[in-house]
Amino acid sequence: MNFNAPLLRPFRILLFPFSLLYGAAIWIRNRLYDKGILRSTGFNLPIICIGNLSVGGTGKSPMVEWLVKYLHKDMKVAVLSRGYKRRTKGYALAGENTTALDIGDEPMQFHQKFPDVSIAVGEERIVAIPQLLHDRPETKVVILDDAFQHRAIKAGLNIVLTNYDNLFTRDWVLPSGDLRDERKSYKRAHVIVVTKCPATLTEEEKQKIKQEIKPLPHQQLFFTTIRYGLPYHIITKQELSLHTSTEVLLVSGIANPLPLKKYLQDATKAYYELSYSDHHIFSIDDWKDIVNRFKNIPTQNKIILTTEKDAVRLIKFGQTLQDYPLYVIPIEIQFLFNEGHQFTDIISKFITDFSITN
Repeated sequence: MNFNAPLLRPFRILLFPFSLLYGAAIWIRNRLYDKGILRSTGFNLPIICIGNLSVGGTGKSPMVEWLVKYLHKDMKVAVLSRGYKRRTKGYALAGENTTALDIGDEPMQFHQKFPDVSIAVGEERIVAIPQLLHDRPETKVVILDDAFQHRAIKAGLNIVLTNYDNLFTRDWVLPSGDLRDERKSYKRAHVIVVTKCPATLTEEEKQKIKQEIKPLPHQQLFFTTIRYGLPYHIITKQELSLHTSTEVLLVSGIANPLPLKKYLQDATKAYYELSYSDHHIFSIDDWKDIVNRFKNIPTQNKIILTTEKDAVRLIKFGQTLQDYPLYVIPIEIQFLFNEGHQFTDIISKFITDFSITN
């Protein structure tokens, strides 16, 4: 059940007693790590962790892709994810015949975009990293996707993301809120990124958020926005420009589709929505529902639009998709206030310093 649905949000307060129990559990766990009773393990290569304090919707996948694009031209990069909602267990390395059911939708998205980059999954990352390095000994840097709260591994650089519309400073722990870790865990981060900001974010608004988050002296704070690319057909890859005369059936199974819906409000004549739970595995009945809903839109100038994460779970329907205008909209992040070079300087310095000191 999606408790972020507007009609259900007020009822989450009823779950507050469970939040107290959950909060106590994560407090105890963190103190055990802080006191060294539970230990974190480091590895002899640069590890960059991308994570957040909340569940879903902060833009981890676009950040991982941004880092891969920046790094993989100059060095061998590997990405290690949990592989959420895959139908396999344990460690797996993406290969030529891998599907989203094998490794999960987000790792499959990375694999399709960067076929020359090592993409692996494993629930126990402390076990998966040695296996990954055994399979890809040439690896020079590992990007951990969604692993900030998993303290068994000591990453050299922790990047924590927080959504502009739901800053961790204003949130509460699960299940009455979205936090899966303590608010003050942000202090373990080296970099904090406020994601999904309005492209028009002002310097004054930036400073207000900075005062609210209160980054520590060793932490760098950045702000990013979303930039959508040209939609491309899921099979033919032919691109299409959205037009204000086009009507769209949006098919999405992601944690936070709100930014995309806001974009479609301005870019199209109208959009209709078929919304599924995050990481939803589409069935043939789902596809039939999508087709029927699309056919019932009373215009000729219409398309079906989905996200890249959803596309890797729809592609299994194969050539059936060829008969419909099913387009995939790519997404990437853009640093605001011309601070992208400062972010890359941090990444480069971390890797260089690691190589010098090791």
